[in-house]
Amino acid sequence: MEIAPRPPPEPVVVVMESSQISGPAGPPRKRAENGRRAAALLGSAIALAALLVLSLGLGARQLSPAEVWHGLVDADSAAYTVVHQMRLPRTLLGLLAGVALGVAGGVMQALTRNPLADPGLLGINAGASAAVATAAGLFGVATFQGYVWFALAGAAAVSVLVYAVGGGRAATPARLALAGAAVNAALYSYVNGTMLLDAASLETMRFWTVGSLASAQGETAAKMAPFVAAGLLLALALARPLNALALGDDSARTLGAHPARVRAGAIVAVTLLCGAATAACGPIVFVGLMVPHLVRALTGPDQRWMLPCCALLAPVLLLGADVLGRLVARPGELQAGIVTAVLGGPLFLYFVRRKVRA
Repeated sequence: MEIAPRPPPEPVVVVMESSQISGPAGPPRKRAENGRRAAALLGSAIALAALLVLSLGLGARQLSPAEVWHGLVDADSAAYTVVHQMRLPRTLLGLLAGVALGVAGGVMQALTRNPLADPGLLGINAGASAAVATAAGLFGVATFQGYVWFALAGAAAVSVLVYAVGGGRAATPARLALAGAAVNAALYSYVNGTMLLDAASLETMRFWTVGSLASAQGETAAKMAPFVAAGLLLALALARPLNALALGDDSARTLGAHPARVRAGAIVAVTLLCGAATAACGPIVFVGLMVPHLVRALTGPDQRWMLPCCALLAPVLLLGADVLGRLVARPGELQAGIVTAVLGGPLFLYFVRRKVRA
């Protein structure tokens, strides 16, 4: 007896609602991520406000928060002179320099796709330092108003040089990093040689070269602010193209970005930020390296969230280093650049070891 073969089963069509399709990666997860990022921004803003108060209140003479407030608003207060002439200028300088270095570090790491990059990787800090050393040694310049133009010119010249040596429009992150490392070593050798050959320059720049907020004056922050604001606005405008560039040049072009233009704009932004910060308080190291790593753990790699959070947390680090330097060596003080170097060195080694293991 023959058995007729069964017909193949009819295909089953399953209709799913949009909420089921979205699954764990859908709107609920997106809202949770945005909530976490917003909480990170809010926490960073609160931490920055606390450090601003501590920077105004702590030092050789301790001031309570109430005394800080009266010193800010009441000209007859006993703390008015201390707050306005000594604490407020260096606090504003630390705020602006921290914003500049933190955002520049975030942009540099996104631009080079190198988590160990900082603003000194492309030699931009070295270019600004070499120009300032030349201005002090040859022309006797000793004020921020004179330094800043030399610093910006030096940073811009080195940026163009590194971009050209790295391949111009065909530049890759690896070639840019190698060119920047070579220029960086040569220029810092020039800075050290200039200082050793000229005793007057050595005396003028001995605190500047380690990175310090102690020499801040009332007008320094006001003169520095336009450069930092321009660099910050340009960096924030590049946040979305930098996200596309992180996927590679081909993918970035597919998404509508122009890699050569993005790199050029990023270098301009870093030049403005690092040039102003270096002219005002010297080549402070590791702020641009440490802060983006911390922020990336809080907000993820999206530059639209990372860069604003870097702008809030980097001043926390720099002002915290400045306050710590005042407290550990009272009645004297350690310069902020020394404190950030002591804190940043072990962290840099940790990141290198973790990357090697990965």
